[in-house]
Amino acid sequence: MSTDWDRARAIADAVLYEGYLLYPYRATSAKNQSRWQFGVLGPQGAEQDGIGENDALSADVLVESNGATTVTVVVRFLQLQHRAVERDTGDGRFEQAGELGAGDQSWLTWDEAVEQEIPFGPFRLAELEGSLRLPFVAPSGTEVEIVDGGRLVRTRREVRAALTLSAEPDDGLTRVSIDVHNITPAVTGKDDAIATSLIGTHVLTEVQGGAFISLLEPSPQAAGAVARCRRHRCFPVLAGPADASDLMLISPIILYDHPEIAEQSDGALYDSCEIDEILTLRIMTMTDDEKAQARATDPLAAQIIDRCDTMSPEALLNLHGVLRDPHAQDPDPGLIPGIPDGVDWWDPLADDAVRPGVDAVLVNGIRVCSGSRVRLRPTRRADAQDLFYADKVARVTSVHETVDGETHVGVVIEDDPAADLHEWYGRYLYFAPDEVEPLDTQELSPERSTRWQ
Repeated sequence: MSTDWDRARAIADAVLYEGYLLYPYRATSAKNQSRWQFGVLGPQGAEQDGIGENDALSADVLVESNGATTVTVVVRFLQLQHRAVERDTGDGRFEQAGELGAGDQSWLTWDEAVEQEIPFGPFRLAELEGSLRLPFVAPSGTEVEIVDGGRLVRTRREVRAALTLSAEPDDGLTRVSIDVHNITPAVTGKDDAIATSLIGTHVLTEVQGGAFISLLEPSPQAAGAVARCRRHRCFPVLAGPADASDLMLISPIILYDHPEIAEQSDGALYDSCEIDEILTLRIMTMTDDEKAQARATDPLAAQIIDRCDTMSPEALLNLHGVLRDPHAQDPDPGLIPGIPDGVDWWDPLADDAVRPGVDAVLVNGIRVCSGSRVRLRPTRRADAQDLFYADKVARVTSVHETVDGETHVGVVIEDDPAADLHEWYGRYLYFAPDEVEPLDTQELSPERSTRWQ
């Protein structure tokens, strides 16, 4: 397996276990009663019956082919595994028990999950010109583990699904359609529905002899084909290192191209949108009884508790963040407002060098400052809320520069009825310079401007 695959898999694993153990990791936590939240593909009819999720996930991706291109697809998900605790009655029989303990070890009746990874291919693009349907099964199973005072009975329900692939040309590129459907027959009740669902479903796909096109930041030549791509309950992004274009992750949660695990994150917390420091500190404040309850739910929970209990002060400090010199690599000295000699960047006097209501930024050769009109084009940094503002016309209220040397453009939406109120409060939306398209054609003043081409 290549290094690129390893990096992509690290993100895929975070997606797979998103929400698997919800803070604060105890079975009695109210939040832990609804753990399966992302990438859930329910059995047939579950959504219509109000007992489960929609049964499908699908996306189009674009491939630039050199004529001998192959595509490999890997479907990954969790299969629910129910762990029942049974107490030994002493006469050769066992009876159900909600909890079983022996010494320092205890076990609770709990829903675990088993990783499933099913590879398909490689396929030549020509093989996908017609629709190719590939059924697969996560089999049922029962496993019994004998423990002190009883046993643990783990059971899994059969889950049936199908991957459908197709390809067609689009403006000099090839559009590959990837669909995953849960085809398990209909069930009754929410417990049966989640037991026969694909959980945390996502797709990793690799192209050889070609390259994937970014769907978030396509080139002008590919923009038309990207606009024709569809997606359902997922977000396809380029995976692997920043210079890679051979891997695509189709994720059930919003990501940007080439996502990475932060180097400060020393281990999985299985709630992958977490702030590691906050959750780690919270775990450290749990009582011994609460920690015992957490350990009793799942071996992965026990690993989290043990790691936090043995974390060194240096490792904890590393979670607090990294302080970088914002001017270590000034890309355009002279255009960024200067800090007076002898004044440190964190000194309040340094603020005199920055005036958001006057400062400007150069975008595509056009001066953007307070009062400018722009069209919003959220890109890889966009969160879910920013995406709602795509193509909206906004008025610039300010231009800011952070201590890290990054420029942000503050705006209010023109057709927002509360725009005047937001501006009065100073409640602006912020976008990077490459996320705004100037609608004015002002010339750049040589004074108090930063450059963004």
